Parts: sequence; structure tokens; C-alpha cells
Amino acid sequence: MKTKTDKTELFETTPVIRAVIELVVPTVISQIITVIYNMADTFFIGQVGDPDQVAAASLCLPVFLVTTGLANLFGIGGASLISRSLGLGDTDKARKTSAFCIWTSAAVAFLYGVGIFALHSTILPLVGADEYTYDFCVSYLFWTLTVGAVPTVLNAALAHLVRAEGYSGQASFGVALGGGLNIVLDPVFIFGFHLEIAGAAIATMLSNLIAMLYFIVLIRVKRGKFHLTLNPKYYSVSDGIPKEVLLVGLPSSIMNVMGIFSNITLNKLLVSYSNAAVGGIGIAKKIDMLAFAIANGLSQGVIPLIGYNYSAKNTRRMRSAIKVTLILSLAVTTVGAVLLFTCANPLVRAFINDAETVRYGSMFQRIICITGPFTAVTTVIISIFQSVGQKVKPLILSMLRKGGLDVPFMFLLNAWRGVDAIAWATPIADCGAMLVGILLFVPLWRKMKTE
Repeated sequence: MKTKTDKTELFETTPVIRAVIELVVPTVISQIITVIYNMADTFFIGQVGDPDQVAAASLCLPVFLVTTGLANLFGIGGASLISRSLGLGDTDKARKTSAFCIWTSAAVAFLYGVGIFALHSTILPLVGADEYTYDFCVSYLFWTLTVGAVPTVLNAALAHLVRAEGYSGQASFGVALGGGLNIVLDPVFIFGFHLEIAGAAIATMLSNLIAMLYFIVLIRVKRGKFHLTLNPKYYSVSDGIPKEVLLVGLPSSIMNVMGIFSNITLNKLLVSYSNAAVGGIGIAKKIDMLAFAIANGLSQGVIPLIGYNYSAKNTRRMRSAIKVTLILSLAVTTVGAVLLFTCANPLVRAFINDAETVRYGSMFQRIICITGPFTAVTTVIISIFQSVGQKVKPLILSMLRKGGLDVPFMFLLNAWRGVDAIAWATPIADCGAMLVGILLFVPLWRKMKTE
């Protein structure tokens, strides 16, 4: 018999539009705040007026984004399995899944932070650091990863797991708390303590630590309502939990890893032109992350609703949730793309008042912002596949979006037209991934209509 929770009504009977909005709006807001605080680092570092420090922050981004991949691996994989378990009424498996995800992600994050500390002299030259940016990169990565990897990963992973219980607002508050603190602490450490790029890194580490502590307290306070648990006695590698979590979460993790590979390739190609070009693409990508954050928030927020109703065999409600999410995603990202295209120059100039960096950043921004609607469709389709426990199809789409299509086109476009054309690899790859995603999704949609 299915165990009822105080969020069962949201998953089963609340009107679909209201249920989707209740789940995705807090998620979107938290994603936007996360992007804003990531942009805040670049913004405040840019106010120092040193293009080399802006370039260093851009070069460190791929290495730092591995933590997002780890959080998605355990957070999204765990959230999918928890929501499906709750849909079947298997609360014991939900608890075991949460314990596995929390403790394993913490251990892997710790090892990653130690590894970066031990191997930074090998890693940094590979991502494009030179004599002007190397020391800045070392300082930034020490605080954000060597010291801060565990809270950074757990902050994001716990947010995904809390959403799986239907508490999207509480999850988003935790993410927003970390983002808001980072924005406040950045100028304090960068300018108040005159730490420059190291100050931005310390602010990031502290904000993630406090957000992680918020989630730990939340889980402890709501022990009677949550199926999430911090108790190690529930840690289990039985019942197929590791396999299900890792394979479902892998596409989102791979998307981040391939994104890292893509960013490193782009930075290595651009650094041959100038550090201003590297800084320009770094600023443009951070601005464009706003559109991706909206699409990602919409798709991730609806995962618990789709997964729950998939397990409960309520395909009519599941299809309605998918329709609403797709329409919302397309509408919002299209408006965002128009705004980012028309306001490219002032947006980039707000980060740094260096003429060459602004020129590159504005050019790159106008090119990559048009991917918003393509990304919206692809991320929703990936989340649908993850919600129902499919592994291979979202993995294919994740690899196509980043690394599979854009890297070859970077080399082709760079050889053809150089720095002016290289950013076009991003919209080409996203459009291609969207078309493949639609082809893969149609059979699942037809099957749901039949059922």
C-alpha cells in the first residue's frame, strides 16, 4: 500500500499547471540566483581592472564545473530514483537512496579537491593558464576546490534530493541563500580585504558552506516528514541503488564534463589570439548561462512530478506536465535570447571596461545567446528520459550538446574564419542536439498516448 506524504496531493491531484509552477518557479529562481552569483565573481574581479584575473577566472571555470557534474550525478540520479520509489510507496528505498547519494557524493568531492591540489601544476597548463594567469588560477582553485569542494557539491546535490520530496521552495531557498551570500561577500573580500581573485574564491567557498549547513539543518528538522536521511546506517549499495542512481544521473554529469572539455578546447583556441578574447568569451558564457539556468530550472524542477506519475502509471498527468513545461521553457528562453542579443554590449561592458575584451565579449554574446530555445527543448527531453529511468538516450543528447558536435565545429570554424567564427560552434551543436532529441522523444510520446 502506498504511503502518503504531505506532498502526495501535489504529485497526484493538484491541477497540472499549478503543480508544475509550484515545482519549477522556485527551481528557476534558484538557478538564476546561482548564475548571478557566478556572474558576480566575474563582475567584481573585472572591477579590479586586470584582464589577466578575468581570464584566470574563465580558465578555472571548467575545473570548477566538475563539482556541478558530481552534484548532478548523485543529485539528479538520486532525485529520480527517490521520486519513483515514492510513487511506488517504497519509502525504505527512498531513505537508502538518499543516504547513498549524500555520503558518496561527499567522499567523491573530497577526493576531487585533494586531487586538484596535488595535480594543479599539470592541470592548469592543460586548461590554458600561462605565466600571466597561472598564480591567479592556483589561488582561485585552492579556496573553491581544495577547501570548498565538499560544500559546493553537497549544496547542489542536497537541493536536488529535497526537490524529490516535493519541497521545491525549501530547496531553492538553500541555493538562493548561498548565492545571495556570495554576492554580499565578494566585494568584502575582494575590495575590503584587498584579496582580489582570492577574495572571490573565499566568498564562494563560504557561501556554499553555509548553504550546505542550511540543508543539513532542514533535513534534521523535518525528520518526520522527509524520507531523506543523514544517518549512515541507511547507507546501502544493495537493491540496485548505485547502478540506478549513477546511470540516471550520468547524462547530466556527462553534460558538465563534456562542457568542461568544450570550454577547455575553446579557451585553448582563443588564448592563441589574446587573453582579452578568453576573458570576452568567459563573460559572454556567464551572461548566457542565465538563459540556460531558466531552461535547466524548468526541466529539473518537473523531474519529481514526472517520475512520480510514471511509477504510478498516471500517463495522462505525466503528458500534461510535459506539455506545460515545454511551452513555458520555449516562451521564456525565446524572450531571454532576444534581450541578451539586443543588450550584448552594455551587459559585457558592465563586467569590465577594457575595450578589446568588450569587443570580443559582445560579438560572442550575440552568437551564443540564440541557442536558448534549442537548449530549452533539449534539456526538457533529457529530464523526461531521466525521470522515467532511461539511461542511454539522455546520455547521447548530453554528449551531442557539449563535446560531440561543438568541438569539431570549433576547429573547422577556427580554420575557416578564425576568432570571428569560432563561437558559432555553440548554436550549431545545440540545434543538432535538439533535432536528435525530438527524434528520440517521439516514440516515448506515442507510447504514452497509447497508454
